This record gives sequence, structure tokens and C-alpha cells, in this order.
Amino acid sequence: MALYLKDSVYVDWKTLRFTQGHIKINEGADGTIEFAAEIPAAATVLDCKNRLVTKAFGCAHHHVYSALARGMPAPKKTPQNFHQVLKYIWWALDKKLDLETIEACALVTALYCAKKGVTFVFDHHSSPNAVRDSLSTIARAFDRVGISYLPCYELSDRGGEIPRRQGLEETENFLLTGRPGLVGLHASFTVGEDLLKQAVDLVEKYDSGIHVHAAEDPIDQEHCLENYKKRVIERFRDAGVLNKEKTILAHCLHLSSREWEILKASPAFVVQNVESNLNNNVGFFTPPGYVENLMLGTDGMHSDMLRSAKVAYFVGRHSEQVSVPEIYRRFRKIHDYTAANGFPGDGENNLIILDYDTPTEVNRDNFLSHFIYGIEANHIESVISRGKLIVKNKKILTIDENEALTFSKQMAGRLWSALVP
Repeated sequence: MALYLKDSVYVDWKTLRFTQGHIKINEGADGTIEFAAEIPAAATVLDCKNRLVTKAFGCAHHHVYSALARGMPAPKKTPQNFHQVLKYIWWALDKKLDLETIEACALVTALYCAKKGVTFVFDHHSSPNAVRDSLSTIARAFDRVGISYLPCYELSDRGGEIPRRQGLEETENFLLTGRPGLVGLHASFTVGEDLLKQAVDLVEKYDSGIHVHAAEDPIDQEHCLENYKKRVIERFRDAGVLNKEKTILAHCLHLSSREWEILKASPAFVVQNVESNLNNNVGFFTPPGYVENLMLGTDGMHSDMLRSAKVAYFVGRHSEQVSVPEIYRRFRKIHDYTAANGFPGDGENNLIILDYDTPTEVNRDNFLSHFIYGIEANHIESVISRGKLIVKNKKILTIDENEALTFSKQMAGRLWSALVP
């Protein structure tokens, strides 16, 4: 029996049109919703009186593997630049991951995403000493929670031949399962020519796309110019990375105007991650003029896309004179990406129910103002993913939250012990 939302106020995510009434939600990977005049007597019903209902959210760039970093021991050396942040923090952490700690990372990330209204996550994973079965381990955790997942494994030459080969094998093995997936690369400055070609060959073989960090820090451009006599986006273009609509380039901070023109002419998508950029002190996202294919991500900082959108707006007002409608467009662009590329799990039957205690009227004309200045993740009362209720009255229904957090704390302790010299 389909789920019905009784007496809801539905906000169309595309038009912002408000419609009051009952909503029938059909289950399935790409299920639909429809307005109903009546509710069958035997139906499962959720009372949504005085509640706003709208499409759930997506995160276009996440790092599940960073979930247990919160409160971790300080690095052995204090990083003085971006490369040292990677070396002493993230590359030190990802080398210590095993399948159990990866499972804990995935379970709590999926849990937090669900409670924040995020029902589709694009993840960029790295665990060079636990590569085999890492993507399927994460996928199982996301399936348990009940949200959709588009993964990739972060291929890189930084660890040598064995993790590079295992990464290629893990990527291909996951793509062979038929589940949606991408081919991941760390960044141009850790990816040699042979690996780049192998990654593009996988993309062509499985009709996939590349998911890569691009020009997050000047080091990426400096290395590319020194070793390949071209800039990062030019290198990716020449290698065939930018030919696919499934390709995702994260960050894109330190690009020339010529590189932006190349990107604007390609079908590839760009993801901005403002809070991570602020945290790493690497610069500001400043695309020149209007760029169509822009999405928002968190870069593993957290799983709250409403928070990411607000920070992107407040920072972007000064760095690129961005408008509220433009930030909302980027916030929702992930749905265009999933639809255009046929990735299942982001249908209209992914919904959030907001208990939004606004002191002022909210309507079609001022909804975007409320989106930036009023609506927060704590207003999300219930979440529906693929037509199924997975969060009700702020409680996750699909897993035992206390059990998941107890497990993650145990795994975090083990991980942290391994990080101490």
C-alpha cells in the first residue's frame, strides 16, 4: 500500500509553486508522487497538517572515509600548506582504514545524511591499504539506511603500484555489478599519464564518468605546468576526461578564464565545496559569469546540504556576487545530473517533511528567502527515500541509531590508536 501524506503543503522544487492537499507516494527507484482527492481507508498515512513538503536533497561531493576524523588526534606535524594538510592528516588517516572502520564511516555518514534530508550521495572514497571490497562495503551500509549512493574509488599514484592496481580492480569490479558508479581520481598532481589513460579507458568501457579533484590548490596547476606544459583542465580535456556528462570536477578554484571557457563548452559538471575551501585556506570559488553545470557538495566536512547552501551564498556574495536564486539552482542541480545520466534513486518520491515554525508567512514569492534565512536541518521532521519512510519524527527507522553510533565510537577509537606514532 502506498504512503499518503495528509493535508500537506507541497513546494515544487522546480517552480516553487505551493499546492495544498493529500499526496500519494509511489515506491520505487524512480517513483512518482500524485495528488489525491481521497485517502483509502487501509492506507498508511502521515499527517502533514501545517507541514511543508518538498523534494529531498543530494550531496554531489562527499568523503565517507572522513566520518571518524571528528576529534581525532592532532597530526604529528602542524600543516603549513595544503599539501601538508593532505600528507599529515588525510593521507595518514586513509592509510589506517580497514573494512570495519570503512563500514562504520559509511553507516554514520548515511545516518547523518538521512536525518539531514539528503537521500542521494556522490562519494569519493580512499583507503589505500583496504581497497578490495571497500565500495561494496559502503554500498551495503547506505542500503541499510535506505539512501542512494554514487561511488568512486580515488585512484592515485601516490601509494605506488599495488594500491594503484587494486584501485583499478575495485573500480572495475564495482562497475561490473551493474550498480551506478564513477571512476575516481585524486587530483592531477598525484595521477600520472598511464593511470590517467587507464581511468579514461574504464570510463569508455563502462560508459561512466570521472570524479576528480581539480585545481583545489595552486599545487595542482604548478605540478601540471611543470610536468605536462599545460594547465589542469587542458590536461583533462586532452585526455578525454571532459567528454562525458557523467564527469564531475570538484573544487575548480584556481582556473584561468581559458579553463573556464573549456569547462563551459563541455558537458562535465563542477562541484563547489565552500566550507572545505575555507577550512583548508585554499581560496574562493569564483566562476566567471554564468556556468550551467554547477552543483554543491560538502567535501566530507559534514552531511548538511542546507548549511552548505547558506555558506555558499554568504561567502559567494563577496567572492562572486552570487544571488539567492543562483545558489538554490546549484543546490538543486544534482537532480538534473542524476536524471540526465539515468542514475536511479533520485525520483520525485524522495521527500522531506518540514516542521518549520516560521514567525512570518512563507509562500512561493518569498520561499527562497526562507531557504537561506530560515529553514534549517533541525526543521526536517521526516524523510522519504525511494517512496519509503526512513525518518519519522526525527528518528531513523531503518537501523538502530544507538547501535550504529556505539559501533562507530569503537571503530574511531581503534582508528585513532593506529594514528598515534
